[in-house]
Amino acid sequence: MARDFATFAALHVPGDPVVLYNIWDTGSALAVAAAGAKALATGSHPVGDAAGFGDGQKVPLDFVFGNARRILAAVDLPLTVDFEGAYSTDPGEAAANVAALKETGAVGCNFEDQVVGGEGVHPIDTQVTRIDAIRAAVGSEFFINARTDLMIKAEKQDDALIDAVIERGKAYADAGASGFFVPRIADPKHIERVVREVPLPLNAIAFPGAPDKNVWAEAGVARISHGPFPHRALMAKLTEMASAAIQ
Repeated sequence: MARDFATFAALHVPGDPVVLYNIWDTGSALAVAAAGAKALATGSHPVGDAAGFGDGQKVPLDFVFGNARRILAAVDLPLTVDFEGAYSTDPGEAAANVAALKETGAVGCNFEDQVVGGEGVHPIDTQVTRIDAIRAAVGSEFFINARTDLMIKAEKQDDALIDAVIERGKAYADAGASGFFVPRIADPKHIERVVREVPLPLNAIAFPGAPDKNVWAEAGVARISHGPFPHRALMAKLTEMASAAIQ
């Protein structure tokens, strides 16, 4: 499959979501590709855990870039990288970091609005400025999957929260985002509303207890990620197998 930007963007079809079973290294990339994946996506949490750094922009940038290059050298599929907060609150520095990521051959990245290492989320105007700077640095085709962490940070999921999510989605679209990632959105009614009001393909994350992907597809989801859960499940299975061998 071609690894160009247009090919990757075209996979985001509301109602027929591309499934990104998150990977962390070359070995996991080869395994997921062998399963028939149409594209690959790293997760910052599994990359950090597998390499011993942890999550929250603790993985050195050189390692992030090297990891992307190694994966792309081994697998002929489009790759998007979970780039957290682009490793800087400064718009120019964040943009330069994403431009460097693009040079690895990655076709896109996740870019989140939570304050990495701090509390809450960045104000909308701050995040819009950052997205705008990134778009200017990487050109029109690189897939910026703008993530809002409002639903992760919220104590309850109600209409007011969805209003706030939609407000951010619209603002991020205007700033040049390619997709809208809303971790922990699950209710099909909430999804339908976001899909209807935000002019970007919606990315939801599968998690234990989440609705079936067909339910989300019917609601209009265009992309389903799996985040840290594949790595966690595999490590649990490895511990089980090791325990059986050792005992």
